[in-house]
Amino acid sequence: MILCVTVHAASIQDRDGAKLVLAKLSGMFGRLKLIWADGGYAGELVQWTKEVARRTLEIVKRSDDVKGFKVLPKRWIVERTFGWLGRYRRHSKDYEQLTESSEAMISISMINLMVHRLKPG
Repeated sequence: MILCVTVHAASIQDRDGAKLVLAKLSGMFGRLKLIWADGGYAGELVQWTKEVARRTLEIVKRSDDVKGFKVLPKRWIVERTFGWLGRYRRHSKDYEQLTESSEAMISISMINLMVHRLKPG
């Protein structure tokens, strides 16, 4: 389940957007120590996360030897979550005009998922 979400303009580089998310996490989820990310987040963000966010950012890299599609450890979790969100019509297109309302709709969708999983079968 999503712990924290930040929606930003497409003109912001993903690594810079990750800093926004990690800054938002500051002071929350004290037990969260390790964060997995794909190769696009490698570089200075790893050190920044250690120094500023006081967490460890581990890059899940694809092996150079592998040809074709290969499921990467932990990476499938993100893709699965995007799949869950894709089931909600509100996320199928960019209906929202404000980033805050986009963040709110993602949170509402995840709350809906959690509630339905708690419901007795």
